Amino acid sequence: QVQLVESGGGLVQPGWSLRLSCVASGIIFSFRQTGWYRQVPGKQRELVADISSGGSTNYADSVKGRFTISRDNAKNTVYLQMNSLKPDDTAVYYCMSRRMSEYWGQGTQVTVSS
Repeated sequence: QVQLVESGGGLVQPGWSLRLSCVASGIIFSFRQTGWYRQVPGKQRELVADISSGGSTNYADSVKGRFTISRDNAKNTVYLQMNSLKPDDTAVYYCMSRRMSEYWGQGTQVTVSS
């Protein structure tokens, strides 16, 4: 059974940092394209960043220069380092991994507020 489990969300002040983690069981991230998406109530889920099986990365314009996606193949974990957080980054963040099939985690809440 495939399972993606996100962690690392929380409540932080503007300008602070958080690191999200996504651990997979049942699939191997290094063979797949894996990304972080986020969603706020009333809006569509949007891509934040993703990393290909070859290690190429892609970022939404709104997070370029602030967020970094990375992958630890030994731990089968994908990370999202989020720096200089803004209130607009507040959302539920989801991990998604795709190859021939697509799997989603349950999401982790990130709230940026003073």
